[in-house]
Amino acid sequence: MGKSNILVLGAGGQLGQELQAAAEGSVQHYFFMSRSELDVTDLLAVKLFVQKYRIDTIVNCSAYTAVDRAEDEAEEAYRINHQAVAGLAELAKECGLYLIHISTDYIFRGDSHLPITEDEIPCPQSVYGRTKLLGEEAIRHTGCHALILRTSWLYSTYGSNFVKTMCRLMQEREELSVVFDQIGTPTYARDLALFLVSILDQNVGCRHEGTYHFADEGVCSWYDFAEAIRHYMGYHCRLCPVRSGQYPTKATRPSYSVLDKSKLKRDFGVTLPHWQTSLEECLRKLTWTDTNE
Repeated sequence: MGKSNILVLGAGGQLGQELQAAAEGSVQHYFFMSRSELDVTDLLAVKLFVQKYRIDTIVNCSAYTAVDRAEDEAEEAYRINHQAVAGLAELAKECGLYLIHISTDYIFRGDSHLPITEDEIPCPQSVYGRTKLLGEEAIRHTGCHALILRTSWLYSTYGSNFVKTMCRLMQEREELSVVFDQIGTPTYARDLALFLVSILDQNVGCRHEGTYHFADEGVCSWYDFAEAIRHYMGYHCRLCPVRSGQYPTKATRPSYSVLDKSKLKRDFGVTLPHWQTSLEECLRKLTWTDTNE
């Protein structure tokens, strides 16, 4: 089996950086491009890059993910999450590329109390969720060879995310309020990156297509998530559980967005780690980085 030339768009984000780390030693040839290096919205530039370097696989980690700001910047969110993705799908169709696209649990309404399967009817409650859903639909409309992976509550040692924000705030404050009525599954971006590298290493002969859910195992609230961080790090900050209505945000979040991963585990034959195990691994890395800077 020959090497595959893989273009990772949005490589400056937390998942993109985790992919760079996970791909060390991979049998494939990766091109990691941040948005400043190759803008996902500049389809001509992406096409020229694909042709020049004979790319056969695109992993799209680019997204407008500022959930609350998207309510005021809907046009920009639409441009990145929908229009750019539609362009990538058309390019994939035209050039016979394999497209892997990362989507989100925010496409669902979140008013159920059962894990959400891939065939659940989407009903996004925010601009971010709606634009991400439009991106998914654009991919399916082209009929290109594509794998759509929906994930939830991503965090990492890289970038800005809930874990790093909590670590900072708990050191700065004596008390924090965290919502307890939004339920989901924290997912370590490194786990998703390792999964992506593993399926890309298997490569051409077994390219899975369709829509799948990827998240770590287990269920918790944002409050539980924060409490696990506080406990592991030994912070003395007091956490106060509050309802979403007591902590208003511009964008509406799903109250329950636990993703059912049965299809992914069956088709890919993978075992997923529990979110607490992965959180501890991430926090150990953060602690090691802080003490060695």
